[in-house]
Amino acid sequence: MRFPGWLERFLAAHPQAQVRVVGAVTTMRWPQGQAICEAFPPDRVGVLLVRRGGYAVARVHTGVIVASKVGRRHVQGRTAAGGWSQQRFARRRENQADVLVEAVIEHVRRLLLAGPSGPAGSSGPAGSAGGIRALVVGGDRALCAAVLAHPSLRALGELPRRELPGLPNPDARVLAEAVRRGLAVWVDLSDLP
Repeated sequence: MRFPGWLERFLAAHPQAQVRVVGAVTTMRWPQGQAICEAFPPDRVGVLLVRRGGYAVARVHTGVIVASKVGRRHVQGRTAAGGWSQQRFARRRENQADVLVEAVIEHVRRLLLAGPSGPAGSSGPAGSAGGIRALVVGGDRALCAAVLAHPSLRALGELPRRELPGLPNPDARVLAEAVRRGLAVWVDLSDLP
């Protein structure tokens, strides 16, 4: 975690800043501006990345990926054909997306709900989020929503969530970057009028 060092240097540069901490949010105000810093619980986090054509699911414990699955599923892109061909391609694309969602649901169940919550190997009670305390999601919002809407994943849908827009097709590198970005402290600096 680099945030404590950043905060120390920031307060040294702005000794007049007033600091207020409420839960995971640290607010600092000084005469010229303010900073709102939002932490995310880094100890037991689930990661769900889904895009047409690929997915990544991971269980993260204290910033380290302890279990993951990255895969590809073909989902046909849009076509310029018209009439019956366009409708046929649209149905095929929907069916392929449904197959992708079902595959991801199974990996989420296996890795996030029934998997170990960390090095100790304990898991959460049945129907719970399996020890996961927060969720990082990214990729196609509609596909992520379809995965989390499944009745068996209801507990995950109720967790605190961070969304990462603009991720490319998931692979091991993208998954590692999503974990880094998802667990980072987000800082919003603004000038006061």
